[in-house]
Amino acid sequence: MESNPTSFSVVKTYHDFKQITKAGLAVSVVFSSLAGYLLGVDDFFAFSWKTLFMLAIGGYCMVGASNAFNQVIEKDLDALMDRTKNRPVASGRMKPNVALLIASLLTVIGLLILYFINPKTALFGAISIFLYTSLYTPLKTSTPLSVFVGAFPGAIPFMLGWVAATNQFGIEAGTLFLIQFFWQFPHFWAIGWFLYEDYEKAGFFMLPTGKRDAATAKQIILYTIWLIIASLLPVLGRTGQLYISIYAGVLVLILGLWMLLYAVKLYKLRTAKAARTLMLVSVSYITLLQIIYIIDKFLR
Repeated sequence: MESNPTSFSVVKTYHDFKQITKAGLAVSVVFSSLAGYLLGVDDFFAFSWKTLFMLAIGGYCMVGASNAFNQVIEKDLDALMDRTKNRPVASGRMKPNVALLIASLLTVIGLLILYFINPKTALFGAISIFLYTSLYTPLKTSTPLSVFVGAFPGAIPFMLGWVAATNQFGIEAGTLFLIQFFWQFPHFWAIGWFLYEDYEKAGFFMLPTGKRDAATAKQIILYTIWLIIASLLPVLGRTGQLYISIYAGVLVLILGLWMLLYAVKLYKLRTAKAARTLMLVSVSYITLLQIIYIIDKFLR
């Protein structure tokens, strides 16, 4: 039975779209935004399904646009690395102008959707795209400080949900931002560690010292500790309407110590395997933390 050329091209286009928007990453970012939204609504019955849907679609467009712009800018560098050489633009399957058009359309659509939620949400979405595309991306080949700069747009999604729910940016949204901000460092330094050789091919500076050494591992431990402290701030009752019970605080502390354990293991072993494990643990950490925060809110 012969394959249908049209259906094949549709499937191929779909897969290229997923790759250029980094669908897996985009979905995880959208989850953070939805978690922030649920924490921001007054109670379980107060949230709007319409707003939740708009936040999900608008958020995906924002992340997808950032990733598409990034792949246009870094197409030549992506072609040098094993993990990125098969991306649509880097491999030549998609022309840069087409990718740029997709990125631009996603930006406009995403901003409009977020604006209809409220203007502040759209503003933070726009700031995220600008920082990621105009500052973080070009700095990756210049300085390890790129991770610090990239942590700002990376930390916006969690607090974006709160702003979408409340139309306010205060200590609550700031705390959510702080948690995801500190989380960026051990997460991305772990990635930079186990993908060190691949990043080196493109001249990316992802580790704080530029090397897989004790100093880098110590900084990973330090920022993991800061992450734990930031994650426990809501239990103190000093973060406005954002607070968690002592029971949730204990669970969050256990989660933090679990992640810290693997950060210490990386310091001791200094292997790519240990770094990869820490990266996976960090993903589980931020997801489980958000789930704990949400469950605690609606069970209190």
